[in-house]
Amino acid sequence: MPEPRPTAPGGPTIAELRDVTQPPSVRTRAGAEHWVASAYLRDISPYLTRVLLRAGFSANGVTWLMILSAALAAVATGWSSVVGAVLAVLFVQLQMLLDCSDGEVARWRRTSSPLGVYLDRIGHYVAECGIAVALGVRATGGLALSGVWISAGLLLGLLVALNKVENDLVHVSRHYAGMAQVRDAEAVKVPTRGVVRRARQVARFVPFHRVFHSVELSLLVLVAALVDLVADGAATRVLLAALVAAALVTVVGHLAAVLTSSRLR
Repeated sequence: MPEPRPTAPGGPTIAELRDVTQPPSVRTRAGAEHWVASAYLRDISPYLTRVLLRAGFSANGVTWLMILSAALAAVATGWSSVVGAVLAVLFVQLQMLLDCSDGEVARWRRTSSPLGVYLDRIGHYVAECGIAVALGVRATGGLALSGVWISAGLLLGLLVALNKVENDLVHVSRHYAGMAQVRDAEAVKVPTRGVVRRARQVARFVPFHRVFHSVELSLLVLVAALVDLVADGAATRVLLAALVAAALVTVVGHLAAVLTSSRLR
């Protein structure tokens, strides 16, 4: 393992951090870089990364902060008020900002590791599955042991997890087969068979499959909460039902896309 990069008492400059921790290979990743990172978080993250480096945080320590933010976003989602929805959005933005910074700390300190990757994945599962389950609590109007909307939230959480697992199992399967890591490039993901290929092209114009990321989920929860000010909870319930239907289609479509692309070849 390379020796950790020496850090001056005052910490690295923002320019140094951008040069070392945000190379083109990071900024241009097809699947791993969310649009909020490209749009504004990567412009902000070096300032937070510099503070975290000065404070002595390890990369994994920052990732634990990201996991905490993800859990708080899920808890806030279950609070049936506009305030809860606003907090969910803010905690998700913090989660994504910390998600940028943990990798930057790792690249600056030269401490990237499988443990860091594992914890990072855990954070995203906590955020996306947690918000999905909490949406059922929100639609119910509070925490309950059972109920139609509680069950719908649990089902949505399961489907979101399955959708994420379909991606992760590509890497697991290639590893067990002794293959190299799959390239993070759009061309690798394109299905080779006609029907699935055309369906994926349609999905690019109506990207409903992207709503299961924590950013999009939290924004939808906020929109529904605002509508619920005059709809008495109906908007949240409609949102949950629509997300369950979209998740069912996404899980099946994602599986077909993986099986008909070059990701496992």
